Amino acid sequence: MADLGAGEILIIVLVLVVLFGSKKLPDMARSIGRSLRVFKAETGKLREDDDEPRARSLEEQARLLEEQAARLRAQAPQS
Repeated sequence: MADLGAGEILIIVLVLVVLFGSKKLPDMARSIGRSLRVFKAETGKLREDDDEPRARSLEEQARLLEEQAARLRAQAPQS
């Protein structure tokens, strides 16, 4: 990312104040903060979902598959 000095940041702030007005800037900053907070929470949940299957051992995965197979066999119609 580009290195921004104090002068560049001051120019950006002044342009934002001129474009949007000083009354709307706090509302915009608040809504951006809320959006980032929601985004961070959702990406955290996705990471937890992705990590969960890898945390199980192969033996545990095999046991779960055997249990699912047994349930399916019990539900299947007898012929």
